[in-house]
Amino acid sequence: MDVLTGHEMVDIPPGRVTLSDRRTQRSWPVELQPYRLAACPVTQTLYARVTGRRPSTSVGSRLPVENVSWWDAVRFCNALSLRDGLTPAYRLTDDTEDVAWDRSADGYRLPSEAEWEHACRAGTTGPRYGDLDEIAWYRGNSGERVHEVGEKRPNAWGLYDMLGNVWDWCWDVYDAEVYGGYRVLRGGGWFDEHWSCRASARRRSHPTFQVDDVGFRVARSVT
Repeated sequence: MDVLTGHEMVDIPPGRVTLSDRRTQRSWPVELQPYRLAACPVTQTLYARVTGRRPSTSVGSRLPVENVSWWDAVRFCNALSLRDGLTPAYRLTDDTEDVAWDRSADGYRLPSEAEWEHACRAGTTGPRYGDLDEIAWYRGNSGERVHEVGEKRPNAWGLYDMLGNVWDWCWDVYDAEVYGGYRVLRGGGWFDEHWSCRASARRRSHPTFQVDDVGFRVARSVT
């Protein structure tokens, strides 16, 4: 695995996942077509190569980039697409905060919340795809710091750090009626207790929010 490129892609099979929200006690099924997801979160090396920026609080080429907003992640996806000769997935308006996802594009993008959970579970049905200490960095074993990507055991589909280390930004709005434009975060981070590092755990934040335990990984549609 070339973690320095930071976007080795894994083919994810089609499937069905049921999302749930603890606040509203609501659940809803989502059917998914095949897609591709990065084996690891975007590394600081890849982020710097594409953007020229190093925003992270902790410094290390193999560490996941953190302290990046949802908007930073969206703009990165478009920049990486252009670098690799692909069609950007997002249409951005310079003078507003409007963004549209071109679902026909072959470029990089953030996973949807349903895509993230389907990939995290990798065919399992429990709260996690393995023993937490073996698969994730969380408050109980992280030493309260971020760790290099790919050090823990991957899930059955070859995806690393789906739980723990850094939260992943997803495309979706969390709950527009209550929280406006807040976006979904998934996976838990190095500072979180074990109950936040579950396949079904959801968190929300404003798309401009930046903190040292939030990063992202890229996806691509199969066109």
